[in-house]
Amino acid sequence: MKGAAAGGSDEGRRRVSTTHRIVFTPSGLSGTVEHGTTVLEAARVLGVDLDTVCGGRGICGRCQVLPGEGSFAKWGITVEPDALGAPAAIETDYRGNRPLAVGNRLGCAAQVCGDVVIDVPATSQVHRQVVRKDLDLPPITVDPSFTLWYVEVPKIELGGPGDDLTAASAIGLALAEQHGRTTEPSVPFGMLGALHPALAKQAGAVTVAIDEADRIVAIWPGFVDAAFGVAVDIGSTTIAGHLCDITTGEVLASAGRMNPQIRYGEDLMSRVSYVMMNPGGDRQLTEAVRSALDELIGELVEAAGAAGASRDRVLEVVLVGNPIMHHIVLGIDPTPLGQAPFTLATNEAVVAPAAALDLDLPHGRAYVGPCIAGHVGADTAGAILAEGPHRGERMQLLVDVGTNAEIVLGDRSRQFAASSPTGPAFEGAQISSGQRATAGAIERVRIDPDTLEPRFTVIGADTWSDAPGFEAAVAATGVTGICGSGIIDVIAEMYLAGVIDQDGVIQGPLAARTPRIVADGRTFSYVLWESGDQRVAVTQNDVRAIQLAKAALRAGIDLLVEHAGGPEVVDIRLAGAFGAHIDPLHAMVLGLVPDCPLDGVRAVGNAAGTGAVQALLSRELRGEMEQAVRDVVKIETATEPRFQELFVAAMAFPHASAPTPHLAQLVALPERSERSDRSDAGGRGRRRRRQEAEA
Repeated sequence: MKGAAAGGSDEGRRRVSTTHRIVFTPSGLSGTVEHGTTVLEAARVLGVDLDTVCGGRGICGRCQVLPGEGSFAKWGITVEPDALGAPAAIETDYRGNRPLAVGNRLGCAAQVCGDVVIDVPATSQVHRQVVRKDLDLPPITVDPSFTLWYVEVPKIELGGPGDDLTAASAIGLALAEQHGRTTEPSVPFGMLGALHPALAKQAGAVTVAIDEADRIVAIWPGFVDAAFGVAVDIGSTTIAGHLCDITTGEVLASAGRMNPQIRYGEDLMSRVSYVMMNPGGDRQLTEAVRSALDELIGELVEAAGAAGASRDRVLEVVLVGNPIMHHIVLGIDPTPLGQAPFTLATNEAVVAPAAALDLDLPHGRAYVGPCIAGHVGADTAGAILAEGPHRGERMQLLVDVGTNAEIVLGDRSRQFAASSPTGPAFEGAQISSGQRATAGAIERVRIDPDTLEPRFTVIGADTWSDAPGFEAAVAATGVTGICGSGIIDVIAEMYLAGVIDQDGVIQGPLAARTPRIVADGRTFSYVLWESGDQRVAVTQNDVRAIQLAKAALRAGIDLLVEHAGGPEVVDIRLAGAFGAHIDPLHAMVLGLVPDCPLDGVRAVGNAAGTGAVQALLSRELRGEMEQAVRDVVKIETATEPRFQELFVAAMAFPHASAPTPHLAQLVALPERSERSDRSDAGGRGRRRRRQEAEA
């Protein structure tokens, strides 16, 4: 293979070796190439992962490499300073989008003039590994479904050479000549009309996007070096999306919004009921969520506009969601999922043009992840991919806490999944002072076990309510209610302080000790905050709502543990926007999760969204997700005879029968009593044995 005659012109005045050895790191691939071969040409022949879009024209700057110097005993090579020819004009005049780093050379221009060791930086690799800590993404080796190719297609003239070529074959020939591609990509029907207009501009210089099936899916006039994708988790309450550069793996923008379907019902079953009771209701729900998706994509594209993002350069949208969201966004009637036997229309991944989902993406397609069962959806598939219970040696419990909690228990040899109808109580709905997690909502609570006095923080202010400056800190928002994490905190604290007993009964006799306990009809309430005519209190009905929700979740967990043979679970991961804010200690105090060492319980954020991003950026991981869901054993709680018994036992705090040795080492648990109303002494004298860092 011969290199271009752009550099190293002085070599022609002296006799030189006709071949040289080249070694690429970190791959270790090596071979012998002819004098004057460019590094990019050598990489292509040896199968080295070296990126390029422009095909060696010195435009994209993706093929930057770092030449080594000195002796390399491992390969028996001594690299001389002139092992690569002197920089040619293509390098010295380089003004591409990616600056040429100090010491780097352009692989498309640098010529091999001696034995050389070449390092290919991660940023110059097609299948580079990226780490995104801000999204809790593990390292990902980028393996996109689309590749970009810049070509200069000669003008076809009547009577000239190649006048019998079609526009499609002319592009294919240019790809073969300029990039060494051995196959001519096909052109889908929808792309045919775009070829001539693109070739008519900029003298036939175009960039084409080719998918994994070797089809041209987009064409743009001129040089384009970035394409984009969007990963979206469609939750029943919120929709969260991330826009990524699919060529580099960079997450460029993230945004979220409320799911507009909430106006048709707080939880999933109420939305199914709406469809059942209102002809055309399914179309209303579909139109609402599709409109929200399109608006979200527009917001993400605008936020990443500086990076070149635009709607016509978004090639794919990966969508995950629970089965009902999955069916609704696809325009499938969700009512079969609202009644036994909860039959899915399909449990396979669905690929369709983005336009079929009313998304304004001229070149985009939609990939909707696979569902697992009638109540365990593609969001769980994404969470499985992100957290990897199927890869682990020990049992992992993965819980996505929401209006319909999805639960996965498994290790590399077996995985079980189920869902539990927890309802919207964890997210503030059905709670007297409950609200969404917005500014002014109480999010963290502590109650002194001696005085029964509370202190708390609200979203938007870091100051605790008993600290100087609190009133000023919340002046702009006020104290408006309690969000989900605050509900978990306050009820756990009420139990530890003796305000409620193990059966969840608020202890009326404590009203003699504190004005925080007030009569509320035939029951009592605990006043968390009061100012003027505003009051935020926890009622007996609030406690019951949380008990019902947590019992449903815990019963589902216990059911999976039984199916797995009763293993001890010491790796518990709380997923979802709400799960990310749950205090692990308080989750165990309520009995929301089984007893285990505290460091074994951790929040993992929006694992479903993380999995969606992984599936967007890597074909290998997408395939792993599709395979993983096929191996999951589905447990249907509605038909399990043990579920009701487990549910009743889980109503108690922390649990009616399950031992709590790990929790007992962290807090002084109230003594169990046969009758809840005997605990008139409340939590007097109980001291926490944990150290708090909130002061």
